Amino acid sequence: MKTELREFMNEKTEPERLDKFLAEVVRDYSRSQLQELIGAGNVWVDGQVCLKPAMRLTAGQNVRVQLPTAPEEAILAENLPLEVIYQDENTVVINKPAGVIVHPGAGHKTGTIVNAALYRWPEIRLVGEPERPGVVHRLDKETSGVLVLARTQSAYTWLVRQFKSRKTEKHYLALVDGHPPTPSGRIEASIGRDPNFRQRMAVVYEGKGRAAVTEYHTRQSFREHDLLEVHPLTGRTHQIRVHMAYLGCPVVGDRVYGRRKPSLPLGRFFLHAAKLKIILPGEKTLTEFQAQLPEDLKEIVNQLSSQE
Repeated sequence: MKTELREFMNEKTEPERLDKFLAEVVRDYSRSQLQELIGAGNVWVDGQVCLKPAMRLTAGQNVRVQLPTAPEEAILAENLPLEVIYQDENTVVINKPAGVIVHPGAGHKTGTIVNAALYRWPEIRLVGEPERPGVVHRLDKETSGVLVLARTQSAYTWLVRQFKSRKTEKHYLALVDGHPPTPSGRIEASIGRDPNFRQRMAVVYEGKGRAAVTEYHTRQSFREHDLLEVHPLTGRTHQIRVHMAYLGCPVVGDRVYGRRKPSLPLGRFFLHAAKLKIILPGEKTLTEFQAQLPEDLKEIVNQLSSQE
């Protein structure tokens, strides 16, 4: 990663903490980010490395700080609406709307969650991977619901480690065509690239893909559909959609893994990240975050209920 060296002189007569001084002169970084840089040995006071954010500076002392720089093709910060469920100095939890991509990619440079997040929390730009700053997990474009972003590098490491070690609890609501073989169940079937359609995922033989486990429970049953609460224990690409199709009851509106002509008048597939339990940075117990079912999906459920 490219870096730049900045140098400052403390002109204040009263002693001041090193991290507070840097937060005043380096405006494009948060105080917690600067504390991390100090701890990593990227700050010098009068030519000596200083590892203590609480060190008291005196008048006339010279401070140098080595800062990582953003990529040359910087992601545009955009003033776009975001529904914030929770935020603190380390973490942001939002209710992602359907139809919005999480981070920029080929053909989608603007209008993403990351573009909107950078406008509100510019420090995210230097957190995590440059092409998807702050992103610790993702939701498909058409999936709505709970999404977590990291505001500092230490929070990013903390949160990513939880997702990778399966210590988070994710619960989705999915309306499916038809009915699963049992009201509740567990699917253990490896997922990999579809050998016939490389743009899709598929259930594959063990050893050909990655292990994937999904649990589900029927919340409501209708004549031709079931509303399921789905709990993926792993985080494979398109896991819920692939596993539901494998059971013979694809997600309603899923034109890739389900019916080409949707069985209900819905402009996207019916999948919503309703609940996430995660341990926030510095905490010891799980915190639960919820996102209510959006209006377009509520309307579908109400229509089906009225027909019973």
